[in-house]
Amino acid sequence: MRRRTWISLAVALALVAALVAAVYLRKQAPPEVASILPEADGIVYFDLQPLRTLTRFDQHPVAHDPDYQKFIDATGIVFERDLDQAAFAIHRMSDPNGPNGAVAYSEVFQGRFDGKRLASYLEAQSSAREGYAGDEIYSIAHDGRTVRVVVLGYDLVAVSNAPTAEQIHSIVDRYHSAASPFTGDTLLSRYYSKVPLLSEAWGIGEIGPSTGPGVHFNVFGLPVSLPAGAAFIGSIRYLGSVRLRLEEIAPAAAAAKESVEAVNLALGLIRSTQVSIGAQDTNTADWEAFVRSMKAEQKGKRAIFRAVVPTRLVRSLLAAQQNAAAASVTPQDTPTPAAP
Repeated sequence: MRRRTWISLAVALALVAALVAAVYLRKQAPPEVASILPEADGIVYFDLQPLRTLTRFDQHPVAHDPDYQKFIDATGIVFERDLDQAAFAIHRMSDPNGPNGAVAYSEVFQGRFDGKRLASYLEAQSSAREGYAGDEIYSIAHDGRTVRVVVLGYDLVAVSNAPTAEQIHSIVDRYHSAASPFTGDTLLSRYYSKVPLLSEAWGIGEIGPSTGPGVHFNVFGLPVSLPAGAAFIGSIRYLGSVRLRLEEIAPAAAAAKESVEAVNLALGLIRSTQVSIGAQDTNTADWEAFVRSMKAEQKGKRAIFRAVVPTRLVRSLLAAQQNAAAASVTPQDTPTPAAP
């Protein structure tokens, strides 16, 4: 009897250890679509499956841009329906007034794709093709830039509109060497462990020293300054309601304090004037609950902003957006139910 007790205890401890290890690995290792992105100044990730389940946005017809509709007709891919995860890398350009603009983007999409139809579409649209590490990279001219696209697997597609092929090559290299769960760019290595567990969407970014004294903008007419060297981790989680969290890791506690004071001043203005960005059918009580939930606090060098969005408010805002889109569609442009 004593031996069986010890065996049962050992099995229980092994299960607990395995669970702890799984949580640790999940905390340290980002999703594949993010881990294979190239070096970047900012990264944004979305898991669309929970949002699709919550709002059923894929079941509501919406108006499509003509170019997007041509893409749908050629490939059969409808992002509202078929896209599951997406990660975006933001690359700051050295010359914001240059031919490539202020920023370039690299993206990785994971979902359900028809590989043959997508390859046929890319071949028809591309002006050049490059074989790299066993993959085919298609170059497509768009809005004065070259957009490079590569199909990495049956459910993975990568895109970059950076000026050179360096970023798309980096994605391909990281995809083929992604056996390690800890691969990824510098931002992920530094800050991904601070993203709250079970976040359906998150973003990480840094304000580099090249920005000089920092970044300045207005919130409801109030000046807000973000110091150079600050890092930001934003996240969205659904736990019965939508939890928003934004953390600033400032270079000094004084800078974090200044950020919290600026946010609290803006929140006071919002609450005193009952500022509302909702649609006409937005539930007033839900909106007021959302405003009351907004909080900002300082913890040393960290400034943390939190808010809770009621599920009904999310649904009403999405419904209002869908109704506005439907009202703007002319009869000949109205999509059929088969292509929402």
